[in-house]
Amino acid sequence: MDFSVVDSDVTLRDGRAVHLRAMRSSDEEEILQAFDRLSPEVRYMRFMRQVRELNVERLREALASLPQRGVGIVATIPAADGIDIVGSATFMIGSEPSTCEFAIAVAAEYGRAGLGRTLLTALIDIARRRGLKEMEGFVLAANQPMLQLAGRLGFSISADPEDRTVRICRLRLGDT
Repeated sequence: MDFSVVDSDVTLRDGRAVHLRAMRSSDEEEILQAFDRLSPEVRYMRFMRQVRELNVERLREALASLPQRGVGIVATIPAADGIDIVGSATFMIGSEPSTCEFAIAVAAEYGRAGLGRTLLTALIDIARRRGLKEMEGFVLAANQPMLQLAGRLGFSISADPEDRTVRICRLRLGDT
């Protein structure tokens, strides 16, 4: 079965267009540039701590594990040097092979335009097609836009018993 990511153009609520495609190893430099363009607040919400720079070795390991251990999607726009990544979403399969953990980052200037929803909806679809049973994500309680999005998409949201500043978002993917 093909678990590839949709390769398509999407028009956001504000009329801007982005191109969605699978993340690939050759995206390393663009991902590093995209990280550098993220605001400190977006970085904090994504990594749940202050991160000044990405760990390149961890990035390479994550990219090399795709698509066997997970899925990555990037949202790109045309740029002078080729493309810029303005959003990304991943899920990784953990020790429990029927469950995956998602993570999303959207550039601040693309927030509230529907890109997060587009990315998360695509991840959910791919996880279902892969036969996964549950998707979960760890979200800061202060990240209300992400928690609201998760709630609208059917995720249950509960407090993390180990950290009161974190919420666990879980979605049963069903027996598809």
